[in-house]
Amino acid sequence: MKKLLTGNEAVARGAYEAGVTVASAYPGTPSTEILENIAKYKEIYSEWAPNEKVALEVAIGASIAGARSIAAMKHVGVNVAADPLFTFAYTGVNGGCILVTADDPGMHSSQNEQDNRYYAKSAKLVMLEPSDSQEAKDFVKLGYEISEQFDIPILLRLTTRICHSKTLVELEERQEVGIKEYDKNIAKYVATPANGRVLHVKLEEKLKKLEEYSNNTPINKVEFNDKSIGIITSGVAYQYAKEVFGDSASYLKLGMTFPLPKQKIREFADQVDKLYVIEELEPYLETEIKAMGIDVVGKEIIPNVGELNPDIIREALLGEKKEIIEMNSEKVVSRPPTMCAGCPHRGLFYVLSKKKNVVITGDIGCYTLGSAPPLEAMDTCICMGASVSAGHGFSKAFEVNGKDTKVFGVIGDSTFFHSGITGLIDIVYNKGNAATIILDNRITGMTGHQENPGTGFTLMGEVTEQIDLVKICEAIGVKHIEVINPLDLEETEKAIDKAINTDEPVVIITKWPCVLKKSPKEEVEEYGLDQRKICTVESDKCKKCKLCLKVGCPAISFKEDVGAIIDDTMCVGCDVCLQVCPFNAIVKVGE
Repeated sequence: MKKLLTGNEAVARGAYEAGVTVASAYPGTPSTEILENIAKYKEIYSEWAPNEKVALEVAIGASIAGARSIAAMKHVGVNVAADPLFTFAYTGVNGGCILVTADDPGMHSSQNEQDNRYYAKSAKLVMLEPSDSQEAKDFVKLGYEISEQFDIPILLRLTTRICHSKTLVELEERQEVGIKEYDKNIAKYVATPANGRVLHVKLEEKLKKLEEYSNNTPINKVEFNDKSIGIITSGVAYQYAKEVFGDSASYLKLGMTFPLPKQKIREFADQVDKLYVIEELEPYLETEIKAMGIDVVGKEIIPNVGELNPDIIREALLGEKKEIIEMNSEKVVSRPPTMCAGCPHRGLFYVLSKKKNVVITGDIGCYTLGSAPPLEAMDTCICMGASVSAGHGFSKAFEVNGKDTKVFGVIGDSTFFHSGITGLIDIVYNKGNAATIILDNRITGMTGHQENPGTGFTLMGEVTEQIDLVKICEAIGVKHIEVINPLDLEETEKAIDKAINTDEPVVIITKWPCVLKKSPKEEVEEYGLDQRKICTVESDKCKKCKLCLKVGCPAISFKEDVGAIIDDTMCVGCDVCLQVCPFNAIVKVGE
């Protein structure tokens, strides 16, 4: 049976068919749907881990125990997981293990567009790169065979276009491989320097054998057509190259890109007149091929910034530019991303935006949009958890240099569990005075409403212990903790002002469900979500002061002849604008 699947769905299907029994991940676009789909297969234990390092360590533990396992994450998540990853290449596996890295050329939803192919070379892992959904499924299954045959973990590298595009996939039955016998082996699995020296030598020997495998595997395939042009490529770039050149060029399509099939590359290069490397982002293949002494053209003409597409390749290599219909920039309105109407973060950022002499260090999540106009209530956004740690750095720099500026680190609930706790420990331990604001919207919002340790449910839908943010902060040693409703501007302002005037670590927890969340009955009752009424503007009272526009709610617009207008199809009755209006022109419908 064939089915139309995204690359993420295909990876999940491949894990199922390959007999995987343990899967762990931290949600991050474009990788999130991998674990969401794996969780549908009840033969596989699936979990959301607090962060990517934990997710990979869970997969490593399961692998050493003898089970086939998988960990999935976006490209920057591999940075978090890099510590165990490099050592895992030395120890090797018992049951096969795959780490999926979902790279994001073009930064559709990421803070950088790093090329994680370099992780394979640096950590000395086998790397596979599918070019469509069928290969995504097939390469997962092949990956487990290679992993167990050569005693090595596999890096499966996807990109956003592969993750989210759909192609036909042939479905097969699950292979029940069970669990391999676990034998205690200190020399193999205990990574001391003495053992590591021996394991490194063995790893280098494996890589020599794997290069031979790479030269002979059918996933590194030659397609000869017109030999005047030869193209070496991998991943989705292969699809773009085929669309541009068709049968007017020959191709070496690489599905296994570390170790590289150097013999096959040389043989291909010898049979074509002009050789190009087409790859997204960095010159990973190009650099290796040039180091072999082969003349090849790549990043001299193909950009190393952003996502490729056929039009970019056609213009770069053939000098042809397709005619396109130009938009009328005067009529097309810019639509930057913004927090949803009724977002519980809006009230907090509105209050913060009015404060003078403060610095707000931000973090990764939908609340990063607090940096956007008109709120502009954020100074930095670096990586997961950095709001707390960088906030402490800001605060200490101001303190030792005699500058009286209060610092607020703003972090989401899931991000706090991910990597904010250690930063808060640092603040308490080193007697800092930065304030930490934990935005608890009762779900992992940005990546599509995944459960986290604070929601009370697992990925598999089981009721579980709800990790208490207040108790965590108390256990760390924070003495000043306040839980507030961020939609109550007066309550929020009092908490912020109190933090500004407190010269010790402070934690403010803003607690209100994400407006898009499908809340359980208990949550609906607790927050009165079924009793809220939308707002409207009484135009005769509106003085056209535009203060309501400063909250940045997409439900509010303005017409010079009318004044403020609230779209009743978008408003959810959060009341923030009502509290901001100084003329009581905004009221509840029906009151």
